[in-house]
Amino acid sequence: MLRSMFAGVSGLRSHQMMMDVVGNNIANVNTTGFKSSRVTFQDTLSQLQTGGAGGSAQSGGINPQQVGLGVRVGAIDAVNTQGAIQTTGRSTDAAIQGEGYFVVRSGAEQLYTRAGAFGFDDSGHLTDPSGYIVQGYLADAGGTIDVNGPLQDITLPLGQAIPPRATTTVNAGGNLSSTATTPVVNSIEIYDALGASHTVSITYTPGEPAADGSRSWDVSVAEKGSGDVLGTGTISFGPDGRRDATTGDITFARPGSGAGTVTLDLGAPGAATALTQYGGSTSAGALGQDGSETGYLSSFAISNDGTVSGIFSNGASKPLGQLALATFANPGGLVKEGDNHMRADNNSGIAQIGTPGAVGKGSLAAGSLEMSNVDLAQEFTNLIIAQRGFQANSRIISASDELLQDLVNLKR
Repeated sequence: MLRSMFAGVSGLRSHQMMMDVVGNNIANVNTTGFKSSRVTFQDTLSQLQTGGAGGSAQSGGINPQQVGLGVRVGAIDAVNTQGAIQTTGRSTDAAIQGEGYFVVRSGAEQLYTRAGAFGFDDSGHLTDPSGYIVQGYLADAGGTIDVNGPLQDITLPLGQAIPPRATTTVNAGGNLSSTATTPVVNSIEIYDALGASHTVSITYTPGEPAADGSRSWDVSVAEKGSGDVLGTGTISFGPDGRRDATTGDITFARPGSGAGTVTLDLGAPGAATALTQYGGSTSAGALGQDGSETGYLSSFAISNDGTVSGIFSNGASKPLGQLALATFANPGGLVKEGDNHMRADNNSGIAQIGTPGAVGKGSLAAGSLEMSNVDLAQEFTNLIIAQRGFQANSRIISASDELLQDLVNLKR
C-alpha cells in the first residue's frame, strides 16, 4: 500500500512538471524565436518480488514478478522546429529560415539567439533588446568582407562618407531625325575629381544629307555657364540610319578639379540604345554618366546572406559587414539563459560559426521575425493530459489512504 502511495506521489510530481512545461509554452506563444519544450516520462526502478525461471521438460517457464515504484521525468527537450516568418518591414529585423543562431556578445561571454529583433544604439552597434551586441564580420575600406577572420561587433559607421567618382563616360542615345535642319542640344550633369558638379551641353549640328540618305553631324561639347568648348567631333550615319562603324566615340575635357577626359559613348552601331538617324521625331538625349558626388551614409539594408549594406546619399551602395550564424551538433543541448538567449553547454557541441546560406546554415529573411513555434492546439491537448494525469495520481493517494484507514479500523 505504501508503494502505491509513493507511486502516486511520483505521478503528482511528474505531471506537475509537465504542467509547468506546458504552461511555459503557452505563456511564450508570442515570444519571438521561442522554441517550445516537451516532457518525456520514464518509469522508476521496479522492485523484484520473485525471479524468473526457465522452462523444462516437466513445466513451463515463469516470468519475474516486479512491482514498479512510480514515474519520473526522463527528459525535457526543446522542440527546434521552424517558427512562422512574420514580415515587420523594419530594416533591422532578421529571421532565420533553417538551421542556426545569431551570435551576440555580453561582455566577454558569447550567447546565441533566434530572435532577430535588432536595432542600433547611440554608438552605432547593432544590438538585441537586451543590449547585447550582434556579432559578425566587418568590411574593410574597400567593402571586402573577410569571413575567415575573428568575430567582431557589427557597427554602423555613423557619418561615414565615400569619396566622389569623377565622370569618365557619358552615354548618349536616341534618334537624331533625318529631316532635322536645326541643331539638337542635350544637357547632363557630370562630376570632377572632387565631386563638384558641372553641367555640360552637347550640341549636334546637322550637315547636308547625301543623295542616299547618309549624313554627318558636327558635335560640340561645352560647359554651361562659362561657355568653354570642351571638345568637338563629327559622327556619320549611313543610308540605313545607323552610325558609320568607322566613326568613333567623341572625347572631351572634363571641367573642374583634376585633369581628365570624358568619353561621349554613342553606343555600338545596331545596339538598342545606340544613337541613330531615322525619320520621324528627334529623341536624342544623354542617357547617363558614371560619376558621382561625395556620398554620406543615409540608410542600410540586410540581405538574405546577412550582408549589411550601407546606402549613401549619392545612390551608391557599399557592404559594411555580414552577420554570423552559429550551428551546433546538438541544438537541444543548449542552455536557456532567459531573454531569448542560449548558452553552449557540454552536450550541445562547439559552436560552428559561419555566414547565412553556407553549408548547414539557414538563410535570413530581412525585415521579418521568426515567431514562436508553440502549437496551441497541441499544448491545450497536453494541458488536459497533464491535468487528468495529475487527477488520476491523486486518486491513487486517496485510495491508498482509504486502505490504510481500513487497516487501522481492524482492531475495533
